[in-house]
Amino acid sequence: MDNPTPQVGPETERGGRDGLYGLTTGLVGAVRAALADSDGERVRALVAPLHEADTADLIERFRPGERRRLIAVAQDVLSGDVLAQVEDDIREALIAEIGAERAAEAIADLDTDDAVAVLEDLDDPQREEILDAISSEERAGVAESLAYPEDSAGRLMQRDLVALPAFWTVGQTIDHMRESGEDLPGDFYEIYVIDPRHRPIGRIPLHRLLRTRRPVLLRDIMATDLKAIPAGTDQEEVGHVFEQYDLVSAPVIGASGRLIGVITVDDVVDVIQEEAEEDILRLSGVQEPDIYRAALRTATGRFTWLLVNLGTAILASLVIYQFDGTIDQMVALAVLMPIVASMGGNAGTQTMTVAVRAIATKDLTTANVLRVLWKEVMVGGFNGVVFAVLIGVAAAAWYDNIALGIVIGAAMIINMVVAGLFGLAIPVVLWRLRIDPATAAGVVLTTVTDVVGFLAFLGLAGMLLV
Repeated sequence: MDNPTPQVGPETERGGRDGLYGLTTGLVGAVRAALADSDGERVRALVAPLHEADTADLIERFRPGERRRLIAVAQDVLSGDVLAQVEDDIREALIAEIGAERAAEAIADLDTDDAVAVLEDLDDPQREEILDAISSEERAGVAESLAYPEDSAGRLMQRDLVALPAFWTVGQTIDHMRESGEDLPGDFYEIYVIDPRHRPIGRIPLHRLLRTRRPVLLRDIMATDLKAIPAGTDQEEVGHVFEQYDLVSAPVIGASGRLIGVITVDDVVDVIQEEAEEDILRLSGVQEPDIYRAALRTATGRFTWLLVNLGTAILASLVIYQFDGTIDQMVALAVLMPIVASMGGNAGTQTMTVAVRAIATKDLTTANVLRVLWKEVMVGGFNGVVFAVLIGVAAAAWYDNIALGIVIGAAMIINMVVAGLFGLAIPVVLWRLRIDPATAAGVVLTTVTDVVGFLAFLGLAGMLLV
């Protein structure tokens, strides 16, 4: 039997109901066309079935003028969940466009952690204007979370949770949750058992609660292996705790040990991705994502590290300048010397990238750093010998000069060993000095491998060839 002809309709435009990702190029084009026609009804019909994350991605793909038209014809698509998903720069522009009152309405139904995510990166006047527009109860919770340090557990937690005393029964607990209705958290996986001082002493997964008979006391079925997280804990540490112990949620405690909130795994997934993204960006000298930022602000943000790189390049050039007479006598040195520096830089970057990530995941510690350091030196030496033979033979054949091949081979071994040594040592030293190794390790390492590479190659050439 012939296959039926595919029908083009709303489901096709959205990529099909069974698709894992609801945003397609066809849908983006359809929404863009509807915006051009100021067809608000069509825009809402296309966007309404999308998940909030897909709607946020859709908005990010639009130019500023198209975003303004979207707000004009279909402002109701900007729910609080959508505002929480879009990139920071775009969120600021959207909130400025819709105004504080409309933004306050959008975030009113968000959990505390999501509301904080929307507000924390806004300018102070814009943030205060929105806080003044939301209810006093909601404002108190959000303001208290904002008082905690940036990127801390206090900012990450949500305040809605279920916490009950140990002498309650399973039946009382189930009845209480049924009666609470809308007051329960939107998503939760465990209830927490607390002492009279409101300190967490145990946890009960919902599946265990539902499988237990009603007369049983909570203290008899609670697990006591709590990983209570202080509110001031850095979010990177929170991510490590969740990863290490396979948690789906964890209680957050204040300075007195009282239970004040809960962190759930959906937020930790975002944290892990954010921290990994931050390390990658900093390794290349970019402080934060800037794909949606204006060109001038992007250029300004990248200027500082480019200036630092200029300084390190000048330092490497000064090393070369010391051997200008040697290079004048043997032009082949100028042709071959970038190879040594480049290979050392690449080898060092490999080691440095692994080291920075190992520090972040706590796989590299003071207990094993010397063993790992020795391993990286051996790796550098092994690769150095292999590539020394390759480039040495090639250089000797190219210039018909065996001594030149020996010199570049020896320089290659020296620089590869140094690259392995400093590729690990630099991030570790910065880490011990409480400096983010992803921030400065790349610049320092490039300088070291360039200087050592040029010194080794040109120095040996000056002694043995000229």
